[in-house]
Amino acid sequence: MPVTHVRHDPDNLSLTITAEFAAPVARIWQIYADPRQLEKVWGPPTFPATVVEHDLKPGTRTTYYMTSPEGEKYAGYWEITSVDEPNSFSFLDGFADPDFTPKPELPVAENVYTFAEHEGGTRATYVSTYGSAEALQQVLDMGALEGASSAINQIDELVGAR
Repeated sequence: MPVTHVRHDPDNLSLTITAEFAAPVARIWQIYADPRQLEKVWGPPTFPATVVEHDLKPGTRTTYYMTSPEGEKYAGYWEITSVDEPNSFSFLDGFADPDFTPKPELPVAENVYTFAEHEGGTRATYVSTYGSAEALQQVLDMGALEGASSAINQIDELVGAR
């Protein structure tokens, strides 16, 4: 399993997941840069993602939805804030209506994903920070840690298949 450490920090309003992959940084970067690869690992296995728009550049907007086992679609978006290819990128991640209009009543995460060489592969650190303790608790109650961990754990299969 790639995920090696999961932590939620109520003092800093953050969730951090650390994972290690037996693939070079450039290969892990490709997964997040390519919408077809991203959709294979963005949602957990039971809620697969469909990426509608994606261009990993600052100032762009990614739109996607996840489909539940019952066929319900849950829309979301990224607002890409910075990119340092292939080392890191930052983005806001929020929930949206079916037309991808942000839902202001639901939490928005400030995410920083970093990728570094580690023991011949890649160590990825995924940090999501929320605006309040209530927002953090809301996503924890929604299963964010478990969902994100199971999504990230799909990366090994994807990199092994290429």
